[in-house]
Amino acid sequence: MSATSPERVASRQRDATVADTRRRVPRTDALLADPAIAARIAELGRDLVKATVTRVQQRCRDGAIAPEAVPAAVLDALPPRAATGRPVVNATGVLLHTNLGRAPLSPAARAAVAASCGTSDVELDLDTGRRGVRGAGALAALRAAVPAAEAALVVNNNAAAVVLAATALAAGREIVLSRGELVQIGDGFRLPDLIASTGARLREVGTTNCTTAADYRAAVGADTGLIVKLHRSNFTIAGFTAEAGIDELTGLGVPVLADLGSGLLAPLPLLPDEPDAATALRDGADLVCFSADKLLGGPQAGVLLGRAATLERLRRHPLYRALRPDKLTLAALEATLRGPAPPVTAALAATPADRLRRATAIAELLRGNGIDAVAEPSEGVVGGGSAPGVRLPSAAVRLPTRYGEPLRARDPAVLGRLADDGCLLDVLAVDPADDRLLADAVLAVARCR
Repeated sequence: MSATSPERVASRQRDATVADTRRRVPRTDALLADPAIAARIAELGRDLVKATVTRVQQRCRDGAIAPEAVPAAVLDALPPRAATGRPVVNATGVLLHTNLGRAPLSPAARAAVAASCGTSDVELDLDTGRRGVRGAGALAALRAAVPAAEAALVVNNNAAAVVLAATALAAGREIVLSRGELVQIGDGFRLPDLIASTGARLREVGTTNCTTAADYRAAVGADTGLIVKLHRSNFTIAGFTAEAGIDELTGLGVPVLADLGSGLLAPLPLLPDEPDAATALRDGADLVCFSADKLLGGPQAGVLLGRAATLERLRRHPLYRALRPDKLTLAALEATLRGPAPPVTAALAATPADRLRRATAIAELLRGNGIDAVAEPSEGVVGGGSAPGVRLPSAAVRLPTRYGEPLRARDPAVLGRLADDGCLLDVLAVDPADDRLLADAVLAVARCR
């Protein structure tokens, strides 16, 4: 009988070790009953947690981790929340960053959303127990905020507002619009294509830089369903220019829609060239529409204000059913209008000195911990298609460029901008309550280097 070779002995020992490790892998039911893991089930759901447990158990069977390390490895592998999206500290210097969801909601709006997460009276009159007006509170708040409006209507976003108005008032007919207002918005969407999708025909008037009231009058005829006056939300035209005001377009026998885009309810001295709803209605517009998640500072929604009879035509149109907002949007919008000033309004009200003071305090804290940081004046923008060309005096903390990527990888992520061989953390859009969070994120990145 031949002797067993050393290689075969070693192989058997490894097999025995692997088999022993596999036997010692904690059972799925035991892991799911672990108090710390069970607590995450309440946050993330059983299916997601169980799938993570299965993956970590396989790592243990493969010998990558020891059996006693499995519970901690499961907790480390679980995501911080059920949704994949991460919160972001907006240090870009763009106040309304479309890719970051534009306006952050106010504490009042967040509380209203939380209160409406269950069943709510979104379309029920609790006084009578009968069906009520959908979002009656939000509609009343809009009318109170803009007394010149006879009625209000809310849809998914401002593009939906334009589509609904064009469909209800001009499907199969002409819409008159200046050539200088044929805009293209983000991701390649073009207004002419949007109008064409409604079944209306676009009648272009004037030139790129000059369109007069006479151009509109010459175009309006029996087949005209609507005149649209569009705010150039993301570009400006300078030099030899001319455009007709809303007050010059009324009285032509067709409704006038003023697409204001950015959502100012009344004039704002800081942005004197930005159109507002109250002025447009006083000038005679039958309808105005705008986004609620821009300068209004609310949730994503499209707001329509104007004549009651015209808005009732839109509300009764079958397309409205497909475009109406949900209860959470209506709750957040009402709270934005009735509650304290939202973060966007507070940010615009801050002075350049306020912003520089905050940036200086953050930079001093970082330098005190050995980080190369300096505060400096900067320029921000409103963003989100609002106030094109307007620069807002701001302040930023300058860090070495290498901080940009690891700050973006954190949770919450911190998003600055890379410029002039540095990573700039602009405080324009950062809530002052988050200044310490911003500094702590930089400190954490520095400790990991």
